[in-house]
Amino acid sequence: MSLDVRTVTESELPDWLRAVDTGFLRPPRVPDDYVADKLAHFDLARTRGVFDDGRCVATFRSFAQELTVVGGAAVPADAVTNVTVSPTHRRRGLLGRMMAADLAAAKERGDAVATLIAAEYPIYGRYGFGPAAWVTEWAIEVARTGLDPRWAGPDDGGRIDLVDLADVRKLGPDLHQRFRARQPGAVSRDDHWWRVDTGQAASALPWTEPFNAVYRSAAGEIEGLVTYASDGHWGDAKQPLNTASVRKLIALTPAAESALWRFVCSVDWITTVRTGHRAPDDLLTGLLPDPRAARIVTQADFLWVRILDTVRALEARTYAVPATLTLEIYDKDGLAGGRFRLEGTAEGGVCAPTTESPDIALDVRELGALYLGDESAVRLAALGLLTEERPGAAAVAEGLFRTARRPWCPDVF
Repeated sequence: MSLDVRTVTESELPDWLRAVDTGFLRPPRVPDDYVADKLAHFDLARTRGVFDDGRCVATFRSFAQELTVVGGAAVPADAVTNVTVSPTHRRRGLLGRMMAADLAAAKERGDAVATLIAAEYPIYGRYGFGPAAWVTEWAIEVARTGLDPRWAGPDDGGRIDLVDLADVRKLGPDLHQRFRARQPGAVSRDDHWWRVDTGQAASALPWTEPFNAVYRSAAGEIEGLVTYASDGHWGDAKQPLNTASVRKLIALTPAAESALWRFVCSVDWITTVRTGHRAPDDLLTGLLPDPRAARIVTQADFLWVRILDTVRALEARTYAVPATLTLEIYDKDGLAGGRFRLEGTAEGGVCAPTTESPDIALDVRELGALYLGDESAVRLAALGLLTEERPGAAAVAEGLFRTARRPWCPDVF
């Protein structure tokens, strides 16, 4: 059977979008306004499909993104999304062909890394991606938290105000820019992201208008934003049993973060708060007088990173402990492999190819997992995924790569 793997033309985009819906088990319905919105936003040169007798049976798309790394620098990333293979065409190497073409183009463009959110864990490691940032979601039983139900607002001179979607579109981009400059794992949001998130642009998923609130410091500066929705559940005895689901909560200071969580937990009729995907070491549980009121409902890998340019990627981030390490990186696809000498400091890294004997050896997949500071080099060595060529070198790598706080990506893409 002849399968045509190539970029998608404008006239083929409706069929491509139908294939995306099929792959994600959504009703394959593609209204005209949705197609028009995607045509205006997509880079068709980075939108790939596989066609069998004219029908799209696999999809793949990437777009330009910036990823914040340890220390606050932003590196250019090839963000991979909309990856599907129709159930009739599985296990034929279609994803591998599309991925290879995309990563080669990203390398040629000068992207330092590639990123994605993996729907299934086993798939992407074989293409050199490693799980670089994880997420946790909690369900908070408000009545058990021990929080004062008489709370009427922040006591630090700040305030919380409800805002509408027009305010979010106006205030949100600047707040997010300041937030992502200090959060490793955060990614850029373009204007289209804000239009989709505030209901202005067509979405593949049903959208309902949420509630939005901002935290203003005592100086009047906006330092946090929370977006949440609520169900309308009431018990048989006419008591409110509503759940608030937090869609987004970003904050620039611990005071803003604390005030916004306190606000959501104080809304009348809300008995349960679902936090959405947070960093596993989020401050939330420590803000509750009784942390047991917060029950973990999800804990999983989230952002995956694939190193494309080892030198550029390692020089972009900072390192808490000054040290020198020689790494042997294996990359079967020939994109980022080789032997490199890394000198890490609090100001940044100096990395260059070398012929020196390696201190550690690992696959590019594990380098991706280490990159944002979440994974442990010592743990990888214990699992047999990192080879210590010099005694004690895994501990040196641990000190170099690990961070005090865990990375976090707030966004699905």
